[in-house]
Amino acid sequence: MKKTFLLTHKKIKTPRLIDSIKHEVKKYLKRERNKPLPEGADFWDFDCKYGHNEETAAVVHVSALNKSIDDAVQHELESFYLEILAKPANRTVKPLEE
Repeated sequence: MKKTFLLTHKKIKTPRLIDSIKHEVKKYLKRERNKPLPEGADFWDFDCKYGHNEETAAVVHVSALNKSIDDAVQHELESFYLEILAKPANRTVKPLEE
């Protein structure tokens, strides 16, 4: 998903827009996680970017997406850019401490 979300609408108030954006992101993540994994992969990982526009987008963690959306509201932006790309990944094993 590579998308610029608008935070202004002539009929819909901003808090409802924020809720619908968060719901759309959550729905996209769930849909991608439910896809069959390729051979040798353990889980779906996501490369995420957030920015005030596409050129200034910076890497963020999946768990920080809601905070990033709230950041856009706090800065009273008219729009923001969000990019989420799924990739297969493998879990790393932590060494046991002795």
